[in-house]
Amino acid sequence: MSKRDYYEVLGVSKDAGERDIKKAYKRLAMKYHPDRTAGDAELETKFKEVKEAYEVLTDSQKRQMYDQYGHAAFDQNGGGQGGFGGGQGDFGDIFGDVFGDIFGGGGGRRQSRQQRGADLRYNMDLSLEEAVRGKNAEIKVPTWVSCSPCDGSGAKAGSKPKTCTTCHGAGQVQMRQGFFAVQQTCPTCQGTGSIISDPCNKCHGQGRVEKTKTLSVKIPAGVDTGDRIRLSGEGEAGMHGAPAGDLYVQVSVREHPIFVRDGNNLYCEVPISFSTAALGGEIEVPTLDGRANLKIPAESQTGKMFRMRGKGVKSVRSGAVGDLICKVVIETPVNLNDRQKELLKEFEESMGGENSNNRPKAQGFFDGVKKFFDDLTK
Repeated sequence: MSKRDYYEVLGVSKDAGERDIKKAYKRLAMKYHPDRTAGDAELETKFKEVKEAYEVLTDSQKRQMYDQYGHAAFDQNGGGQGGFGGGQGDFGDIFGDVFGDIFGGGGGRRQSRQQRGADLRYNMDLSLEEAVRGKNAEIKVPTWVSCSPCDGSGAKAGSKPKTCTTCHGAGQVQMRQGFFAVQQTCPTCQGTGSIISDPCNKCHGQGRVEKTKTLSVKIPAGVDTGDRIRLSGEGEAGMHGAPAGDLYVQVSVREHPIFVRDGNNLYCEVPISFSTAALGGEIEVPTLDGRANLKIPAESQTGKMFRMRGKGVKSVRSGAVGDLICKVVIETPVNLNDRQKELLKEFEESMGGENSNNRPKAQGFFDGVKKFFDDLTK
């Protein structure tokens, strides 16, 4: 009896990719698998045919030979079954390759029995000055640490954990339900693969105990809110000698009464008097390094920005230094005495009203308002 074309068996085209071939095989294998067909000889034969086609078409060398020579490439004795074993190989290997992502895989793969300890997070609040300059800090962290008397094993000194007789050290057991096989954590050893018959008196078999650790943390200069500092192995110790997790120090920088930080730049508002804005002058402004002088040119308007280069924050990553941006705000004088009010009235009269050349913004604004109302009346 002649064999059917392998592509026809799987119902795929000759240019089908491996993904399409696997998808077709999954569908047909579930349909014809012996566990589901109750010993039907005809369906079992179809399953072997599907399996044989899949084995050839997912092997690049075999597929190339098949495309060139057909079934003759593997028919060494005329029986049509030679070459690669005629589909008589271990079903578990091929089926596990295709369905491994659903059912936990085949081929005897097992998960690691040691579960790493949990990572910890410590929130650290810093002032802007501390964040910019960096600091060394001591922190206290309540956590789990490896038990000293049993060296983390959980077994009393002089004894050792025994291999679990249920899972034989694998940490998992396989539950079969007809066609499906599902791996579960071993209920006897809880996935550790071993049983402690004589537990340590201090940790009661856990291999770890609670303790508050004091750690020294170096905060690098330039950190900002949201940055994390990782202390490897300073998290919770795992059970039964498993590796410890990590500790992450989460940085949060408090608001500053003067400066606002944006990346590596600092911003601050500097109030100036009306006369300084009009006539110009030199004012003293704060920086993180101390006081500095800032020149204000004549006729400066409120909201004008002045950049002081290199007076910002040094980046913790690139080392580049930002700037200090000073925004001048003209302060309206308050609590005026009678003489000051008279002087301001005289000054206002000397300005010549709204159309004065001394007030270009006001002149432009009122010209625009006039044009707006003229357009409305047209």
